[in-house]
Amino acid sequence: MFKMGEERIRRTIEKWETDLESYHMNDFERVYEVWLNQMFSKVPKHYQDKIFEWADQWFLYSYTFLQGTSSQIAARERILQTARSFDDEIEEISDLRRLSIEQLTYLADQQLAKSRVYSFTQGGITGTGGWLFLGIDFPLILTLNLRSVQMIGSSFGYDLNNPVEMLLALKVLHGGMIPQRFKYGTWLELKEELNSLDSIMEQDDWILDQNWFEQPVNQLFKTLAIVMFRRKLVQGVPLLSVGIGAISNYKLAKNVTSFAKTFYQYRHLNETS
Repeated sequence: MFKMGEERIRRTIEKWETDLESYHMNDFERVYEVWLNQMFSKVPKHYQDKIFEWADQWFLYSYTFLQGTSSQIAARERILQTARSFDDEIEEISDLRRLSIEQLTYLADQQLAKSRVYSFTQGGITGTGGWLFLGIDFPLILTLNLRSVQMIGSSFGYDLNNPVEMLLALKVLHGGMIPQRFKYGTWLELKEELNSLDSIMEQDDWILDQNWFEQPVNQLFKTLAIVMFRRKLVQGVPLLSVGIGAISNYKLAKNVTSFAKTFYQYRHLNETS
């Protein structure tokens, strides 16, 4: 029975991977990529390094902060409580790895669903057009998606307080946030990382790269669209701008959580096969 579940999930992962590999850019994406590369190339190299350093540090500090919050601790305890319905001898996160891949996926799906609802709601609130909500929208998006990766990783029984797991989770977040056309290459790199986890702390490259910085640019265009349409009211509500904010944030959360779930599924199967 467990083997049937494993094979079913393996086929799902293989199809997902094939879809990534076969993705082709459309004409708009090609033009957009050329324009972004031209803009980025105009930034001096030392400023680019400063940007990468600042972004990496922000994610590292945010990751550490989130892991120690009471809400995160309570969320991990809820995962354990749910897991005990499968195995009442489970005491800590690492014990979850005794469960079957389908049981672990069920735990991750619960976190995934919550994340998407939170992101949809937060995006809708941002879409009302208030300057405060617009100002904190991007940090909140990053924080929500970072938290989602942490909870999905925990759902598969990995101790996300471990420094190696922290760096790996941040790389997974990066893979989930970059544009679709870059995901396959990042996916292959992450699979390779699993073969040499002990050396991940010795790497001196940035966690984020130039591909990730398309996300802040997209965020800017989203903000401009919300500001542009926030005065178009339907019964006193800026429905169009609310829709832009909600759908945009939901789509990003869906991309991140799907990438994270698939990665941890693959990792579990790879380690237990």
